[in-house]
Amino acid sequence: MNWNTFFTRTGTAIVFAIIMLAGLLGQPIMFFALFAIVQFLAIKEYFFLLHKINPEQKYSSILQSLVHLFGILALLFSTSLLGNEQTYLPTLLCLPACILLIEALSKNGTVSKAFQALSALLYICLPIALLILMREKSLLLPLGLILLIWINDTMAYIVGSFIGKTPFSSISPKKTWEGTIGGALLTIIAAGVWGYFSYYYNIQDWIILSLCASVAGTLGDLFESKLKRLAGVKDSGSFMPGHGGALDRFDSLLIATPFAFCYSYLFMSPLTIHIF
Repeated sequence: MNWNTFFTRTGTAIVFAIIMLAGLLGQPIMFFALFAIVQFLAIKEYFFLLHKINPEQKYSSILQSLVHLFGILALLFSTSLLGNEQTYLPTLLCLPACILLIEALSKNGTVSKAFQALSALLYICLPIALLILMREKSLLLPLGLILLIWINDTMAYIVGSFIGKTPFSSISPKKTWEGTIGGALLTIIAAGVWGYFSYYYNIQDWIILSLCASVAGTLGDLFESKLKRLAGVKDSGSFMPGHGGALDRFDSLLIATPFAFCYSYLFMSPLTIHIF
């Protein structure tokens, strides 16, 4: 065992866990700040991967700044910090069109780069904005989703380590069908047990959220792995020594959140007891 690597990864994981808990369990402004930082880092890493995939494509600082600006505005409009968000909705809807026009019509701009910038908004900014909207409804929704994703990843790793033999996908050779199915089943069981004894929402709600975490979360991990494979890199970034970048840590959450958001807003009933 490489003890230097072990202690680096362990120390980073402890610091990361403390920061995540402070942001998740703190006041709404702390939750907002946490994911605003995650979004900023993830956008930088996404453009880094795009450039690695196609080195001839160079993304101007203006284009990247516009994406960051749109992202932070999307987060602000998803909170109650600005009051009535409907007042700002027209601006929010116009910004993607502005990004398309500015990039496509600029001297060195191309239509493909403009649409790639929009893909950053869809892949990163939209899910994080939806996560903040879920936080506005109840802290339990984003917190529960993140915990279920963590359970799924952990259980999939443990089960795969013991009995995994059948490769799940060539995109991620370490994943196995046994680990993937085992992780999903154990996540569903954990959600069912919590839902059975919990006063918050009902058991089928938590089971559906566990499916979002295990199925959509796994696909999100594969999608980011595909990007890294095309880019020829091991990690999307290095802000967490030994653990990679923001996209490496939140790839499952980015894909799982839209599914969880749609279900929670369409079908989940209000909390029985308003504590969170």
